[in-house]
Amino acid sequence: MNRIRSLAFAIVFYGLSVPIVLLAPLISLAGPAALRRYTMVWTGFHHWCVRALLGIRIRVEGAPVKGPALYAAKHQAMFETLELAGRLDAPAIVMKRELAAIPVWGWASRRYGVIAIDRAASATALRAMMRDAKAAQAEGRSVLIFPEGTRVVPGEAPPLRPGFAGLYRALAMPVVPVALDSGHLLPRKGTKRSGVITIRFGEPIAPGLSRAEVEAAVHEAINVLERDPA
Repeated sequence: MNRIRSLAFAIVFYGLSVPIVLLAPLISLAGPAALRRYTMVWTGFHHWCVRALLGIRIRVEGAPVKGPALYAAKHQAMFETLELAGRLDAPAIVMKRELAAIPVWGWASRRYGVIAIDRAASATALRAMMRDAKAAQAEGRSVLIFPEGTRVVPGEAPPLRPGFAGLYRALAMPVVPVALDSGHLLPRKGTKRSGVITIRFGEPIAPGLSRAEVEAAVHEAINVLERDPA
């Protein structure tokens, strides 16, 4: 059954996502705000596909804060990129520069307002990330980062990449850690499974902590479901 569900998801979601993405440049002519609203349609469609086709229920613990914030989330599947984008009202998402270079998709993502960063984390790349994040903050948008730097398999808890602490310091916004366990049902390779994915919004962490303090607090919070399953 899970194989049938996975096949149906691949056909419906990816099949219809192609025209949705191809239409994005036309929508963007109305401005970035229109494109962000259009993106919310896509994230809503993804949410429906996950629930209706894969048979996955989403359990949310805690809640986003009111107003813009820096969200630092665990990253185990593509699921959370789209699910959190919808739940956080089109935040500026920090993503690897390679994705922003994909034809059509990359152009649309830059118009949406993603923050593209070189994973080599050079000083120039980090300064560009800070600049783009501050521009998003000035627009009243939240910023979403996956501070471990890449997608990880369940059970892995690598150290946070240096860009996170710099972003935390530069924006001086509360940081909300987000734990999730999507990788158990949505492996990078293999058959997707039905079940329950938990998204746990942690308590906001105030600005002003040292790098060591905020990294330790966020690392603990985003990995809590690995030690304390919901």
